[in-house]
Amino acid sequence: MNSVVSKPEKRRRNSDLTRVNIIAVATEEFADKGFAGARVDEIATKTHTTKRMIYYYFTDKEGLYKSVLEHAYSVIRAQERELDLEGLNPTAAVRALAELTFDHHEQHPNFIRLVANENMLRGEHIEKSELLSGLGAPAADLVSQILHDGQQSGAFRSDVDALDIHMLISSYCVFRIANRYTFKALFDRDLTDSTHREHLRTMLGDMVVAFLTSKAPS
Repeated sequence: MNSVVSKPEKRRRNSDLTRVNIIAVATEEFADKGFAGARVDEIATKTHTTKRMIYYYFTDKEGLYKSVLEHAYSVIRAQERELDLEGLNPTAAVRALAELTFDHHEQHPNFIRLVANENMLRGEHIEKSELLSGLGAPAADLVSQILHDGQQSGAFRSDVDALDIHMLISSYCVFRIANRYTFKALFDRDLTDSTHREHLRTMLGDMVVAFLTSKAPS
């Protein structure tokens, strides 16, 4: 017996797909042109919808931009929640987290560009988002648990906190993507070239582990 999808459910599914498509296209536009440079009319054309329809879903341009940021941050937070650390010692766990961040930033270069653009705007739109204000906690909580286990066992130094480690990992991963073109121009090395990938990925893990397992200065 074939199941019949009700009209309200079909409309809801179509609405969800439309929103997903708008977010995907808007992500490209905002990442490429920034908040000021992106045009809602262009996003409407590329999504085969109308400006009026976009505003129906997102209220205005700022609402659309905020939704793009929320989606971008939600993706990496979801990947962190799904990271399986069961049975891993703290050293292996922090390396796994570092490698996950490395992989995510490589696979989502628009995330880096969006973050750079929002920093140019001094975090104006992130500060207005209730969703984003709570999205930092899961990342910090995950690092905190790994750090706590390592410090309790005596494997990790005790003079650092979760945000120190989060910053250490993020700065490396963001630099690799955000500065690939200037680095290539200055040093003739493409940081995203596949021939360097495993070396750089391993180096990140080694760096974080080496720092955490080193002795704190007296």
